[in-house]
Amino acid sequence: MIADPAAIAVAIAVLAAAMCAVLIVLLRPLLQRYALARPNARSSHKIPTPQGAGIAVVGATLVVGGAFASVMGFAPILMLFIAVPMLGLVGLVDDIRPIPVLPRFVLQGLAVGLVVFAAPDDLRLFPIPLLLERTLLLIAGLWFVNLVNFMDGLDLMTVAETVPITATLVMFGLSGELPWPATAIAAALCGAMLGFAPFNRPVAKVFLGDVGSLPIGLLMGWGLLVLAWQGYIAAALLLPLYYLFDATFTLLRRMARREPFWAAHRTHFYQRATDNGFAVTRVVGEVFALNIALAVLASVSIVLRSTAADGILLVIGLGAVAYLLRRFSRPRSRGA
Repeated sequence: MIADPAAIAVAIAVLAAAMCAVLIVLLRPLLQRYALARPNARSSHKIPTPQGAGIAVVGATLVVGGAFASVMGFAPILMLFIAVPMLGLVGLVDDIRPIPVLPRFVLQGLAVGLVVFAAPDDLRLFPIPLLLERTLLLIAGLWFVNLVNFMDGLDLMTVAETVPITATLVMFGLSGELPWPATAIAAALCGAMLGFAPFNRPVAKVFLGDVGSLPIGLLMGWGLLVLAWQGYIAAALLLPLYYLFDATFTLLRRMARREPFWAAHRTHFYQRATDNGFAVTRVVGEVFALNIALAVLASVSIVLRSTAADGILLVIGLGAVAYLLRRFSRPRSRGA
């Protein structure tokens, strides 16, 4: 048992935030020299900006989160601690010299597969053959990792998504609904993102880069999968619902138009919002507020433990997401 888990979770977050901030300060001159993100068709920034702060975020998460998570044994998170650096390395190379699409997806799939297929056989979601379920989880995990990367195109956007999700996972862990390793990793990732936030607020001084967004996607996706394995599938869907729908709907729309969906673009709803007159802070603020609302719905789902309630809560969540997507897709009117 963990003595005073709430105090320990706070300590994890504070230590991760401090470590991340210090690492960013130390790394920034190096990133400025070797890892500049130059404006392209997808960018919201106007001048070259150093990227790669994800090294600090992921490093702080693994060091601090791993130290506290492993007090109950390192075995449950061993493959995660192999896969996350592997995915980070893929992202780092891609930040410096872009990797072709197919090799990039293969390498990402290997990393996600390590986490999915190494999980104990008794962790199940549906009464279907184990190999089929794990294959579907591999596909879903690969998509989740990439959608977090796709959505990391605006200052503080990933902070506005990651902090509410991880903070909620920590609360679930403190109430006994999530195992300690997942709770500790969530607390560390939440703290690390808070340590990164001051450097990424508009106008950002540094970006995460693929070295950050891809591993963050895997860490968040793993936490949500662990929550689903506890029987809380609706809650695991509600928490990232905005990201899921913005990224997925945008992908399907681009495929329907026969556009190269893998290429850089500015057609995500949050990007269209800035083109439609919404300030960056307004967009991020509204996404953050929506994520808080989704966290409340996920919490209600866990408290009620009812299939019927889960259905109703998912419909409410979908309605809230649809409202924001519609709002972002239209030019901002005066006073809105």
